[in-house]
Amino acid sequence: MTGTQAESPAAQPVATPAATHRWRSWLLEGLSEQTARHQGPHGHAPQEHKGHKWWRVMCLTGVDYFSTLGYQPGIAALAAGLLSPLATLVLIALTLLGALPVYRRVAKESPHGEGSIAMLERLLPWWAGKLFVLVLLGFAATDFMITMTLSAADAAAHVVENPFAPTSLHGANTWITLLLLAALGAVFLKGFGEAIRVAVVLVAAYLALNVVVLVTAATHVLTEPVKITNWWDAMTAEHSSPFVMVGVALLVFPKLALGMSGFETGVAVMPQVKGDPTDTFAKPEGRIRDTRKLLTTAALIMSGFLLLSSLATTILIPQDEFEAGGSANGRALAYLAHTYLGEAFGTVYDISTIAILWFAGASAMAGLLNLVPRYLPRYGMAPEWTRAVRPLVLTFMAAAVAITLWFNANVDEQSGAYATGVLVLMLSASFASTVAVHRRGHRAAAIGFGTITAVFAYTLVTNVVERPDGIKIALIFIVAILVTSFASRVHRAFELRAGAVTYDETAARIIDEAAAQGPLRIIANEPQEHSTAEYRNKEYCQREDTHIPEGGPVLFLEVFIQDSSDFTEDLVVHGDEKHGVRRLRVHGPGVPNTVAAVLMNLRERTGEVPHAYFNWTEGHPVSHLLRFLVFGDGEVAPVTREVLRRAESDPELRPRVHVG
Repeated sequence: MTGTQAESPAAQPVATPAATHRWRSWLLEGLSEQTARHQGPHGHAPQEHKGHKWWRVMCLTGVDYFSTLGYQPGIAALAAGLLSPLATLVLIALTLLGALPVYRRVAKESPHGEGSIAMLERLLPWWAGKLFVLVLLGFAATDFMITMTLSAADAAAHVVENPFAPTSLHGANTWITLLLLAALGAVFLKGFGEAIRVAVVLVAAYLALNVVVLVTAATHVLTEPVKITNWWDAMTAEHSSPFVMVGVALLVFPKLALGMSGFETGVAVMPQVKGDPTDTFAKPEGRIRDTRKLLTTAALIMSGFLLLSSLATTILIPQDEFEAGGSANGRALAYLAHTYLGEAFGTVYDISTIAILWFAGASAMAGLLNLVPRYLPRYGMAPEWTRAVRPLVLTFMAAAVAITLWFNANVDEQSGAYATGVLVLMLSASFASTVAVHRRGHRAAAIGFGTITAVFAYTLVTNVVERPDGIKIALIFIVAILVTSFASRVHRAFELRAGAVTYDETAARIIDEAAAQGPLRIIANEPQEHSTAEYRNKEYCQREDTHIPEGGPVLFLEVFIQDSSDFTEDLVVHGDEKHGVRRLRVHGPGVPNTVAAVLMNLRERTGEVPHAYFNWTEGHPVSHLLRFLVFGDGEVAPVTREVLRRAESDPELRPRVHVG
């Protein structure tokens, strides 16, 4: 073998440990700085940041909400035809009288960005609540992910349709969409500190340009009244009476639901609102007040733009231009800008639209990055790295690429899935608001919110019936979240699953006294009421079966399970001396994990490896494993040993497990 051949394997590029460490540190940056990671009863509230003025945060949510003007008029024209303005009026009524009151209530009930999902989580205990939240997260993922891909796809359509665009870009919508998504991902990988400043500039420019377009369109309509006459004559010829028009508008308005897409994002970014200097984590009154201003102002602005844009586009644009392949398909206001203000202004308008549609994905990404770390890691249904921003960004971007390729960057085909996600979240918010006011005894408010819930339910059902692809896409997200979540939960079931371990005064005294006589001897005991005779018999049997040294003191450790569906809790160990024995009693999410966490902490406290003594449990091992995964108990001894083995790699330092 030649020298060159011998050296060739070493010449292969390999990642050095230092390079791997730098890459990992960059990817997981901020993970160790997460506050309030453990959601137990003694978890600490996250430190408050300075925040921003409400109108600036409105622009952050506005890049999602206001950007729908880029495609909403075209979607409305396709759905309602000449009745688009009337259907838009119905949508505005539902926005101001339905969605706005609901989300003003959500802002009050959930002021830290959790949204209606947190409100509903509190209604259902145990695994039912967790499962319900996972389903809602599936719909939220549908909403936010499709926001990213649909907005980028519409931005790509504006690029391709611009008359100054090179002919080589024609038909390249998919690649342009992927490029825009990659740029969005790069922004989040770099950092998102300047997001609000960028959002303010984009929203101000975009709304100002839209005012110019709509004023110009209104001028043409008012100076040529025949256009209004032609539209009215065509509409009345197509529909026999005003009652039929209203009926048709009520039937088709669910297809316009995208015009309400910004409300969930509005409460998701609520932690960015500054509020008052006197605000506390428990009572952020200023933040709630200013968020309500944000929601109300955004709804009023958007309602005005929706109505005016619907009238302008319906009256001035031929209906066939809205169809697939038409010049106004997915870009109705851009069509008016080019037609009535020239190609130069139209290009400026296109650039503004492309920018805000692209950045609308940033608002949706911010919503996802707010929701996922709040729930899945806390449930044990995602790895700990999902608390870091960059790995999540890469995960979401991979999903966005897959969705874009699946739909070929088609705006119309994605709108059904988008509307489904939006409407499910609004339905959940209205239902949660109904329950919240009902529990407070506000009967009139409960009736009002109940009516809104019924309207959203009708809208959702109608949308699903007419566009079943939307619910199919949402179900794919839901199944993916359920499967990966439960797989993660099973994989992480053998972790310690404890935050802080603390002791009350009696427990600390009992432990210190026992530790003064040597390594701690802990008997794991069923946490039921016992007599002195039962405790003495248990101690005698354990000493006989597991050969506990004679004369040494023993402590009884008893674990109470409050909610086995919880993954992590802070553990507070209470001590007492009763029935002639000394007991340590603690509440935890699972018996083996809690016992292991206490043993590990006792080792650190006393400086000696403790010994734990168990009895074997009768029954089939598979049934015991299932009981452990679902109910948190089962065969405690071997699972405790496995938890300890994973928590401590050194056998010499690992707490001892004895079974008799």
